[in-house]
Amino acid sequence: MHVTVEEQRRFYAEEIAAVAAIRSPSLIEAFAKVPREHFLGPGPWQLGSPDFGMQAPGLRYRPTEDSDPRRLYHNVLVSIDPERNLNNGHPSTLAAWLDALDIATGERLFHLGCGLGYYAAVMAEVVGPNGHVTTMEVDPNLARRSHENLAPWKNVEVLAGDGGLYDPGPVDVIFVNAGVTQVRPIWLDRLLPGGRLLVPLTFETGGQAGKGGMLLVKHEGDSYAAQFITFVMIYSCTSLRDLQLNGAIMKLLSSGKMFSVHSLRRDPHEASDTCLLHGSDFCLVG
Repeated sequence: MHVTVEEQRRFYAEEIAAVAAIRSPSLIEAFAKVPREHFLGPGPWQLGSPDFGMQAPGLRYRPTEDSDPRRLYHNVLVSIDPERNLNNGHPSTLAAWLDALDIATGERLFHLGCGLGYYAAVMAEVVGPNGHVTTMEVDPNLARRSHENLAPWKNVEVLAGDGGLYDPGPVDVIFVNAGVTQVRPIWLDRLLPGGRLLVPLTFETGGQAGKGGMLLVKHEGDSYAAQFITFVMIYSCTSLRDLQLNGAIMKLLSSGKMFSVHSLRRDPHEASDTCLLHGSDFCLVG
């Protein structure tokens, strides 16, 4: 029986929902609607999978059999630039992160690190025509392509530049899709009441990618609830790296206490036993 691209995309969305235990019906619907092939250009495409060979673990790429867009509707990485190990993110992983943000219709979002714009389009579908997504990409070529790709989504603004230095204005959601060592004060300042921030706090030991955890922060009245929701390995935002915090994040990860974090403090205070990651502008408390 012939399966159409639309049917394959629907199956892909339902598979992502099952794998990542997605709660949001509108997010599942967005994955079923947004055409991945529109963002990745003509095939054949290079699909990425973990390489657990004799060398250090990394990614192994294999070409699709042909240019049939149905090849893209699996829970796999698709290469943007194999030489840089740069990919269109793993669907169920990104879906789980977006689901944790509880994005709602009509909300305003800031997205740092949009790549080719695929996940920005997914978020744009979730917030709907009365919502807005501002997305930013530091790589000028990717920013240009993302701007072209996202033209059909009128509720998306694409900016080229370093998102780590950008003031997004008042927003409901901030999604940082690049590894940093600190939570910027301006991000917390700009979260509206009830706003959510998702940011990968990572340490580097060399190379462009870092390891750490995805931190979810919620603005609740005068306080900030915070928790790490998963481990992460991700490319770094080079403008937001601090050597001292780099070591502190590595220590936190190795201590086994990362998932004990329950809140974020902004007030000046001396470090104590409850301070699991103590920075100059923020402190994660366990």
